Amino acid sequence: MDARTYDRPERPERPERSEPTRERYAALPANAVNWIAVWRRNYLVWRKLALASMFGNLADPMIYLFGLGFGLGLMVGHVDGVSYISFLAAGTVASSVMMSASFESMYSGFSRMHVQRTWEAIMHTPLTLGDIVLGEIVWAASKSVLSGVAIMLVAGALGYASFPSMLIALPVIVLAGLAFASAAMIVTALAPSYDFFMFYQTLVLTPMLLLSGVFFPLAQLPAAAQIAAQCLPLVHAVDLIRPAMLDRPIDDAALHVAVLAAYVLVPFCVSAVLFRRRMMR
Repeated sequence: MDARTYDRPERPERPERSEPTRERYAALPANAVNWIAVWRRNYLVWRKLALASMFGNLADPMIYLFGLGFGLGLMVGHVDGVSYISFLAAGTVASSVMMSASFESMYSGFSRMHVQRTWEAIMHTPLTLGDIVLGEIVWAASKSVLSGVAIMLVAGALGYASFPSMLIALPVIVLAGLAFASAAMIVTALAPSYDFFMFYQTLVLTPMLLLSGVFFPLAQLPAAAQIAAQCLPLVHAVDLIRPAMLDRPIDDAALHVAVLAAYVLVPFCVSAVLFRRRMMR
């Protein structure tokens, strides 16, 4: 055998790509700040299409506000002592937050988790799965805040909301956005495909939109429906936002805040556990 064969250096083996450790699949965030990296990553991607995204989020609630407000409002007149469009404006703010946060958590979150596999790439960094889930929830809430605040400013500029009392609604919009985003993440964790989201939209979001006092007072519902509606987060968001925008006292504010906070924490923990099971398959 040729002696040069023995002098040839062996080719080093290519190191295998490291897989995320079990610690990376932790359902809870590693610390209080890691989620900011996920939020910033999503923001940098969204910034390229910000105008088109905001227009899409605002078009639907604006159609409700002005279409129903001016059209149906001419027949309804006044509701609870204010014009119907003023009554509707506060409900539209809350419903816009719900829709924007839910759709971002479901469709965009599912794309990054399942289709693009961005989450798997992120878990090769020091971030845990819990950091990713928290970052996604805060990001979805951030987009919903933009939608809600934009509609509130339009309503205020047209005289359908009182300034500066409507500023009280700002922290409520943030809390409501977190609540709806967190709840929608459970659906994302269970979804096998995009088609699955239609069940949540049809069976949860649409009934909630119609039974939470957005378009008419809850007092118009049967007594049993009024009691059942108190379990819906949109009811408590509307009950906090509407008095703030109409410069009225808020009844049972602590109860409403507590319910929305529960809808933030409980679904977050549930969705984080479900995502852990899904990602470790």
